[in-house]
Amino acid sequence: MRKNTTLKKSFLYTIALAVLLVSCKKETEKVSDIIQGTADSIVETSGSEQDSVKKEPVVQKKSLPPAMQEDGFYNAFIFPKDKKLKDSLFFVFNKKYTEKERYAIFALNRLDAKNKWNADTLVVPAKIDTTLMEYSPFPMQLDVLSPVKKFVVFSYPIQAYGVYSNGSLVKWGPTSMGKKAAQTKRGLTFANWKKKLAISTVDSEWKLPYNFNIFNSEGIGWHQYDLPGYPASHSCLRLLMKDAQWLYSYADTWVLNPGGATTKAKGTAVLVYGDYKWGGRKPWRKLLNDPNANNISVEEMTKMIEPNIEKIVKEQDNRQVVVDSIKAAKAVLEQMPENPKTEAP
Repeated sequence: MRKNTTLKKSFLYTIALAVLLVSCKKETEKVSDIIQGTADSIVETSGSEQDSVKKEPVVQKKSLPPAMQEDGFYNAFIFPKDKKLKDSLFFVFNKKYTEKERYAIFALNRLDAKNKWNADTLVVPAKIDTTLMEYSPFPMQLDVLSPVKKFVVFSYPIQAYGVYSNGSLVKWGPTSMGKKAAQTKRGLTFANWKKKLAISTVDSEWKLPYNFNIFNSEGIGWHQYDLPGYPASHSCLRLLMKDAQWLYSYADTWVLNPGGATTKAKGTAVLVYGDYKWGGRKPWRKLLNDPNANNISVEEMTKMIEPNIEKIVKEQDNRQVVVDSIKAAKAVLEQMPENPKTEAP
């Protein structure tokens, strides 16, 4: 009896794999954005085992473009509409890839695990780097940002964010920005206040972990929330939980004057730019035809940042002066006796 059960499970597993292969073959004939490719065509590259953060220092002080990939770098994992068959294929998908690999694949498709069921096609690298750095659409080095200690950029066109420290890209990941009817405000801004768990002013039932405000009067910030694979927010910038936690610790807040009515110093510089092609092909799906389709050039980034660099550096320097003065004042207070003696008249 046990032997028959084992044979039955093996048979069902084989059938699921066979259906997947047939489905992939049929879909590639119908959909122009699916290309053939295997892991044999990949150029071997090394990657850190840590999730989403590249810590190796960039020695070369030269603007470097995103890593160039070879044709066939990305493949497609296609899911049918039928729910039962889709469940079976997700079982195959889960067996084929580890938890970290699945996390990376979902991130590339601007999804979280909760919303994976939205996918009909997943773009999957033939060689998976769980740090995501091998697939960065942002330049690895930007000379224009060399004097800037911390800088965060959000791209509407590719629904992704990037983080730079002194011109070196240290992190990037997926986002879901404002939907068409409630688009995220563009332009240069600075990080303001933060709160570990904020409540949305649109709906009190919406909990926003690791919220970091960047447009104070509009109430716009980045935080963890659903990533469904397209721009879906009410103007905020949604992130995966791990990314929201990381940015919460990384970015600097503003410094307010006594009373809190005015700003004494601004926080980390943030740039939100570009337009999403509403109703068009999802940008990450283009990777199946061209592995470099989403890459943003050094020239394009420099052109956007250069007009703002003077203001960014000025605000950065001012914040350092303010922080240093606050530290100095605290040091003086700490050295003073708690109960100073007074002489009798």
